[in-house]
Amino acid sequence: MVGLWVFSAAVFADPDQSGLQPPLLSDAAALRLSAVRPQARPVWMLRGPVVVNEGPASVRPRARPRYLPDARWDHRPGAALWTRAAMSALSAHGAAMVDVVPRDIAAWCPAYPQNPPDRRRAFWVGMMSALARHESTWNPDAVGGGGKWYGLLQIYPDTARRYGCRARTGEALKDPADNLSCAARIMAVTVTRDQAVALRDSRWRGVAADWGPMTNRSKIAEMQTWTRAQDYCQPQAAVLTSLRPVARPKG
Repeated sequence: MVGLWVFSAAVFADPDQSGLQPPLLSDAAALRLSAVRPQARPVWMLRGPVVVNEGPASVRPRARPRYLPDARWDHRPGAALWTRAAMSALSAHGAAMVDVVPRDIAAWCPAYPQNPPDRRRAFWVGMMSALARHESTWNPDAVGGGGKWYGLLQIYPDTARRYGCRARTGEALKDPADNLSCAARIMAVTVTRDQAVALRDSRWRGVAADWGPMTNRSKIAEMQTWTRAQDYCQPQAAVLTSLRPVARPKG
């Protein structure tokens, strides 16, 4: 034991004689770090590589209105798109007139005052489709008045510009959706202002302020007969719809 102690003391006392270097603090730190290794993940935690979608972001289409009412142009090609465009316009910039109960509405749509908003919009679309029969015979490319009026509801381009419609030229007004959108914008002003569909006191009010057939009493009567016959204008149908029980959730 004494001899071993003497040998060890000699080694550390004279490093050159043994070829060994005394341990340094940095060496000790390196040894500690090398001993610390991350543990392997359990098999159930192993996952595949992340898949990155590098394509363009998907653009969801705007939800379409589910309720499409009967319209007088339903026999025409593209009629469903016309109805959908008119309903959409009445939900947007034409919404003001949906809140109005016109003074003469009983002659046009007896159920209107009690109707929910979608059935009220249905009446206005139905009325537009009845008016379009007299204006253009449902021809989107119709041009009348020697080149003055265009499209389904024969709108004058200057009128479209004054009301801030998107379609402001004759050619643009031949687009059925833009024509009906513009009509809804115009009617929202006049119907709200006059509280009328087509009334005359000192002058013609409501829709009749801008559309000639609405100043012809025989044509008014013909259009009123058609709109009153639709289910969204029948008081009994409106009551039955409101009393329909809500379906119970499944499960």
